[in-house]
Amino acid sequence: MSVPARSVAVPVFSPRLLALSLLSVGLMLLLAYLVGFDQGAVSRSGTYLHELMHDGRHLLGVPCH
Repeated sequence: MSVPARSVAVPVFSPRLLALSLLSVGLMLLLAYLVGFDQGAVSRSGTYLHELMHDGRHLLGVPCH
């Protein structure tokens, strides 16, 4: 007498992987906003961050002037 094998449901995405993916996408979108569209609104306190983002726009080919 043989016993049939039971299948075990395994989730395709774990909750930890989903949370890490959403966090990564959110950080990438924030970085894309800061480099591509900010134009100095966030970096009013100093010129170093503004110049860094300005050079990043030139590096990525985003028009800024």
